[in-house]
Amino acid sequence: MALGVIPAAFSLTVGQLGDPRFRRVLFIGVGLTFALLVAVTAGVLLLVNWLLGPEASLPLIGPVTWVNDLATVTGFLVMLVLSVFLMVPVASAITSLFLDDVAQAVEDRHYPALPPVGHQGIGEAVKDSVAFLGVLIVANLLALVLYVIFAPFALFIFWGLNGFLLGREYYTLAAMRRVGREEAARLRRRHMGTIWMAGVLMAMPLSIPLVNLVIPILGAATFTHIFHKLQARG
Repeated sequence: MALGVIPAAFSLTVGQLGDPRFRRVLFIGVGLTFALLVAVTAGVLLLVNWLLGPEASLPLIGPVTWVNDLATVTGFLVMLVLSVFLMVPVASAITSLFLDDVAQAVEDRHYPALPPVGHQGIGEAVKDSVAFLGVLIVANLLALVLYVIFAPFALFIFWGLNGFLLGREYYTLAAMRRVGREEAARLRRRHMGTIWMAGVLMAMPLSIPLVNLVIPILGAATFTHIFHKLQARG
């Protein structure tokens, strides 16, 4: 595994935070990520309020009026907790929307001699995004069984599984821009160990509330560097 490319790629990404074009995409991505989390959290709270009704009734206690108030007051904490579980599919969605802009900003600064790229059709991009989102959801639902059986290792299973899936997607999207789908798949198989490790290092901060808001865009930039560095190695 060419693990040395991972810290080098991340260092280049951090070094580009001063680039106004890159910061613009980063801020838009963070804002949209936060908006998606707020929308989903609001939906969950509305569902809870609808299920409970104006008054909830608890066994042996009877009607209570404070449950809905408590749900509203703790909305921000709920959003933080949900963000740990929701950020993996949200990261996938954000990447699909912004990877091309992020990758182009990275290449314009660090790989200016590259020729222009052809853009993927909207229909094909949506199809890929929906398919991958389905894989993410199914894989994580199945993993719930492992989380229960191996509870002490649940977080490591979460990182390993989603690191594999996210690394696979991020690298494939970055590579497809330059070498097409088939060659991207070949390169991904060849460098799977490095890509998986980079994905795990991305999945880990995705489980940290607030910090995880910036990870999708930084991950897209880092995997763009990883693609170019691994391609240069052959």
